[in-house]
Amino acid sequence: MDTTNTLRRSAIAVLTAAALGLAPTALADTGHQGPSWRAAWAASPQSPTAPLTANWSQQGFENHTVRQVVRVTTGGTRARIELTNRYGSTPLRIAGATVARTAEGGAVRPGSVRQLRFDGRASVTVPAGGTLLSDAANLPVEAFGSLTVTLYLAEKTGPATFHHFSSATSYRADGDHRGDLAGTAFRETSASWYFLSGIEVTGGRDTGRRNGVVTFGDSITDGVGSTLDTDNRYPDELAERLAEAGRPRAVVNHGIAGNQVVNDTTWAGEKALKRFRQDVLTEPGVRTVVVLEGINDIGGSTVTFPAPPTPDVSAARLIAGHRTLIREAHAKGLKIVGATLTPIKGSFYDTPANEAKREAVNDWIRTSGAYDAVVDFDRAVADPADPDRILPAYDSGDGLHPNDAGYEAMAAAVDLDEL
Repeated sequence: MDTTNTLRRSAIAVLTAAALGLAPTALADTGHQGPSWRAAWAASPQSPTAPLTANWSQQGFENHTVRQVVRVTTGGTRARIELTNRYGSTPLRIAGATVARTAEGGAVRPGSVRQLRFDGRASVTVPAGGTLLSDAANLPVEAFGSLTVTLYLAEKTGPATFHHFSSATSYRADGDHRGDLAGTAFRETSASWYFLSGIEVTGGRDTGRRNGVVTFGDSITDGVGSTLDTDNRYPDELAERLAEAGRPRAVVNHGIAGNQVVNDTTWAGEKALKRFRQDVLTEPGVRTVVVLEGINDIGGSTVTFPAPPTPDVSAARLIAGHRTLIREAHAKGLKIVGATLTPIKGSFYDTPANEAKREAVNDWIRTSGAYDAVVDFDRAVADPADPDRILPAYDSGDGLHPNDAGYEAMAAAVDLDEL
């Protein structure tokens, strides 16, 4: 991240914290009744897998401390975490957990470490297939601040529910280091998140406001192609734009790399038609969802990696899937914005048949009126001289995924009045 960008983000954080009116202290409570909670950060759970990059999901953990860094996009006077064992086959025992403000790498800021409790207890068991929330932590949180969540996993966990492509570094140490300030014990790293699926906040001036935004999709929402540890995914950039415009809103990311609308996959999560209900419709404080998904349904039947091809999906079937997402969002009172599918020319998805499907789906998104609003990501990142191809300055190198500049261009294409 360059110096200008760092200074800009620091200014955003200061202005947003001032707007929220964060209190220096707050009473701790269990938080399960009474306060108005808002989603501040999220990651969609996935079953254990390692199709492209090594990670710790398949072997799980035993007598390990895992330290994970996330950046929230809204602030409050208290925070709580969401833990998931959605794809676990046995109960998950959390021996202890802390939350703190992030320092450098695996270190945390002195004076900020808070032991998390679960219904008043320091340890908790998450049932197989289950998800639970911690009690409220007495830790005021600023928008665009980084939090470090540390889990001590004393017992053997078995394969771990996780989020594959985090675009952020997580840390692991042998033994119990949940209260460490320094990061010296955390000698192993991973670019995935484990068991952690959400951060929620309450308090501040946004209490009671239902104005959060969920970005839902595949790798291009997930941020594949962005620079590690810089928070340059398009949802991050969108949250920054909103804050700069004086209209701060939480933006949470529910992208999964490789995900499809109508097909389950062995490595990229359950199909959007199923996980939309679990990931999006359960988020607190949300008003709008932006959907960018379908390119893997189109291209997945023509590639042989990282898993066998998925069943062929016609443009009509993909559109029907989108209509289902729209109906479900409206049934929950959510506004839903459709995003056009970005270019594939020169990528491993590039075939005449795939391009014809992409164009058909994009034409429907733009002209059908089915979505409440449309953001044209296709045109935002396309090369004007060759509109079926991503602009070279926006290409991460594979002809499919944008780089940091491309993600910034995508965020710039969103009409903030339509959110």
